[in-house]
Amino acid sequence: MTEMRIEGLEKLIGTTAILHSLDLTVKDGEFFVLVGPSGCGKSTLLHLLAGLDRPTSGRILFDGRDVTDLDPRERDVALVFQTYALYPHMTVRDNLSFPLRVRKKARRLDRAMIEDEVRRMAGVLGLDTLLDRRPQELSGGQRQRVALGRALIRKPRLFLLDEPLSNLDTQLRAAMRAELRRLHEEFKVTTVYVTHDQSEALTMGDRLGVLHGGSLRQVGNPREVYDGPADVFVAGFVGYPPMNLFDARMEDGTITAGPLRFPLPAEASTIAPGQMVTVGVRPEDVTVGPATEEKTRRAVQGIVRLVEPAWPIAWVTVELSDSDEVVTIVGATIPGYVPKIGEAAVVETGREALHLFDQATGRRYDRPQRRITT
Repeated sequence: MTEMRIEGLEKLIGTTAILHSLDLTVKDGEFFVLVGPSGCGKSTLLHLLAGLDRPTSGRILFDGRDVTDLDPRERDVALVFQTYALYPHMTVRDNLSFPLRVRKKARRLDRAMIEDEVRRMAGVLGLDTLLDRRPQELSGGQRQRVALGRALIRKPRLFLLDEPLSNLDTQLRAAMRAELRRLHEEFKVTTVYVTHDQSEALTMGDRLGVLHGGSLRQVGNPREVYDGPADVFVAGFVGYPPMNLFDARMEDGTITAGPLRFPLPAEASTIAPGQMVTVGVRPEDVTVGPATEEKTRRAVQGIVRLVEPAWPIAWVTVELSDSDEVVTIVGATIPGYVPKIGEAAVVETGREALHLFDQATGRRYDRPQRRITT
């Protein structure tokens, strides 16, 4: 196992910066997920780690050793691509054994030892009965398992996965997520997993890093990132449905966004009256009920514009308006409520559900630390 560290890593293509001064440590044996939209630099970073490309500046270290200029074969890194990259003319057995046969002399492996390793890996991955088949005779999930086995059989120091599940259907993707976590628990290889799917990031990683525009916007465990997004981008990207975000103003002891009135949370104590902020609230922290419900002070009536069933609830987009402004908000239905598009509904949020962001920087306002007296 290996600790992987990058320091000030940058990659330019011409004058365009693909990666901006990245600093990151992936711990020994950790399953680290790198998530971000397409084109943000995720695959570029994996190629740099694997030695398939060179950074413009910065360093890559494995267990404290600088490997920035080492060739791929000297790094002992395994990379699994989105397309699997299996050899079509080889059987499953030959695909699995290929890395061992290539390195046979260096590791002093004879044919019997290689066959033992292949059978062990096939057993772990449930490929025992498929060893004599070729890739075109396998399902998508079976091909994916062969690609994973071929990478793991060589016992790499670092395991890199570039969107490995994106070609699978929804049901198989869920099954393979569990399979990957099981393999990680068994082999304990330090892993960097790249995806654009934030649901994968939240369910698979020990920690995750959110990459956007070539910069790491936030690193933390999934709960930390979800509950405390560092900026507006992370808030809107991580979580489904995305966080509701509104332009709002501090006035008269409340935060006002069109017809919405939010009580001041603790972090608002540092914000001047009249100042514009961005306020965020997750859809699961917004309740939507029929207009016949008895309203509280924080409840606002609007019109249902979209209903997305997600049994046993539904995600509902409600349009709210006052004399000056129209806003839309997404929330979850109360039990038993089945809304119809065009009908009136009532939405309500709680004070504890709010997230505040600086409009100029997009950064989150931190909650003040409680003073402890002795």
